[in-house]
Amino acid sequence: MATQRKPVPSVTIAEEPGILRQPRSVWAVFFACIIAFMGLGLVDPILPAIAKQLDASPSEVTLLFTSYNAVMAVAMLVTGVITSRIGMKRTLLSGIVIIAVFSALGGLSSGIWELVALRGGWGLGNALFVATALTAIVTLSNSGNAKAIILYEAAIGLGISVGPLIGGWLGAISWRGPFLGVATLMVIAFIGLTTLMPKSRSVQPVKKKSSLLDPFRALKHRSLLVLGITAALYNFGFFTLLAYSPFVLGLGEHGLGFVFLGWGVLLAITSVFMAPKLQRLFGTVGSMCLMLLLFALVLLAMGIWTSTQWVVIASVIVAGALLGNNNTLITTAVMNASPVERSTASAAYSFLRFLGGALAPFLAGQLAEHFNSSVPFYVGAVCVFVSVIYVWMNQAHIRHVDQAEAH
Repeated sequence: MATQRKPVPSVTIAEEPGILRQPRSVWAVFFACIIAFMGLGLVDPILPAIAKQLDASPSEVTLLFTSYNAVMAVAMLVTGVITSRIGMKRTLLSGIVIIAVFSALGGLSSGIWELVALRGGWGLGNALFVATALTAIVTLSNSGNAKAIILYEAAIGLGISVGPLIGGWLGAISWRGPFLGVATLMVIAFIGLTTLMPKSRSVQPVKKKSSLLDPFRALKHRSLLVLGITAALYNFGFFTLLAYSPFVLGLGEHGLGFVFLGWGVLLAITSVFMAPKLQRLFGTVGSMCLMLLLFALVLLAMGIWTSTQWVVIASVIVAGALLGNNNTLITTAVMNASPVERSTASAAYSFLRFLGGALAPFLAGQLAEHFNSSVPFYVGAVCVFVSVIYVWMNQAHIRHVDQAEAH
């Protein structure tokens, strides 16, 4: 007599929610990120106008990026300490308030050095917001680290892409317009976060208070240190392009707005749709090296053909695609690089990242004044190319990020 087999119970595998199926708190932070990163693009089309109307040299105007990034770099070291004491939501709101106040004061300033100082205050607010926003989206998201990071990079891309268009339009009226525009948008972001984001303790209960030494301890992990130094070199090229190219394009506020609109649109699209495909094809580390190498070649082309307007315009726009891919790739790598908490890893990495962004703008202006307008792009290309060599030499320390991503 044949024994009757018992039916094997079916196993239901829970599918990871899609990138668009997020809690409303994630969307609140997402839209606040868009508005916050509009501030970066809003200012770019008005750099030549500021130089002209405030009787400042290009190297003095590029200090608007140097003070901003330098303060951001240092402030990143204390974001974890602040967040662990007042909570994620209050830290985000504090950052927004600081940005609104200093951008409004910048719009009312009367001299380049006053504006440079106020821009540094803006960087403090941005540090509190940016470092915490990434952690907030990753923590609140229900679709996994990779998709949460893509969502964060998409918000950055959208903010940066829309910012120049608005900045060009407001800047054509007055260079003060974009500064005052940022302050207004920050008020909207503050209202959105206040009403839609849950209380800090319901977002992420604080287990222990962070120390000022935590980011430095995190950098003892070789993988995080390698990615931080790579980002510093890469950001040298990034901010050379962002801060100095407006001075060689020879365009007005509207023209610069449209060029950087194209740059930002490609940055946003590639960060969401192309970066994940590159990860699957070549891995995170391999894709990152490819994007960095191509970006170095773009900067080299800008140096060779600096006086050919269409080449510089095309190079800026194409660079947006490369930067969008690389931003998502390197941020994903950082989140999977070390066993330290996400907020601490982000603070340590961002400290090194923005140091590179602080040095590049001022040095670009100085190199152009002492040599010629091609040299800043050559130096930026060399720095980005060195980052590729550095990653390749240290791939044994960061190879595991691909396994973590696959898992």
